Amino acid sequence: MARGRKPSGRRTRAAALLVAALTVAGTALTRSPAFAAGPPRGHDVSSHQKNVDWRSAKAKGARFVYIKATESTDYVSPYFSRQYDGARAAGIVRGAYHFALPDRSSGRTQAAYFVHHGGAWRADGWTLPPALDIEYNPYSAGHRCYGLSKAGMTGWIHSFSDEVKRLTGRRPVIYTTAHWWNTCTGGSRAFASNHALWIARHDAADAGALPAGWSSWTFWQYDNGGALPGDQNLFNGSQAQLRKFTRGG
Repeated sequence: MARGRKPSGRRTRAAALLVAALTVAGTALTRSPAFAAGPPRGHDVSSHQKNVDWRSAKAKGARFVYIKATESTDYVSPYFSRQYDGARAAGIVRGAYHFALPDRSSGRTQAAYFVHHGGAWRADGWTLPPALDIEYNPYSAGHRCYGLSKAGMTGWIHSFSDEVKRLTGRRPVIYTTAHWWNTCTGGSRAFASNHALWIARHDAADAGALPAGWSSWTFWQYDNGGALPGDQNLFNGSQAQLRKFTRGG
């Protein structure tokens, strides 16, 4: 979910993946995807999606959305506020995410920047916990783990998480892939007990093998294009459980 990422236009494949995803989650899809019963559907957006039609997104099935707020300590999405407020006005649960660049500054520094530029949380039933987007470096193929050792990366994530917890009262949701996590943290199991997992795995019928330590996912990003603006996601539970999750339950 890097800055300026362009979503795919492969709508037919995305619809097929949604059918598979809902079936794996235990729900047979018998109606159109926009109104199918089953785990809550959602999406994530950034400045690339610009002015989102939130009422249309909700009509197509969106029940939650993560919105990019910040990157490193030198970027705030110019669309964040209108996207964040617009989602809430349309009756969609929303939260903010931070795109981490661990080679630029400490986890604590980036966490503070994030929280002070949109990453706050409140137990109002409408606000998802802050999310950390940690994945391969999109700006340097030669430094895919940002030049950090496995221990250094684990320490960076700890620092980010501790500061988010201190400032908001919630541990961040961690967005990643199993391959990145096991490669760049050495398969750290230090976070699974108190951090919800947002797993990214596209072009697949299920979320696959999870990063070390986690036995289940909370969110699954299953495609980067589909009926909703931006990337396509599922929540692993019911709508009532989603609301409980937003409140810290």
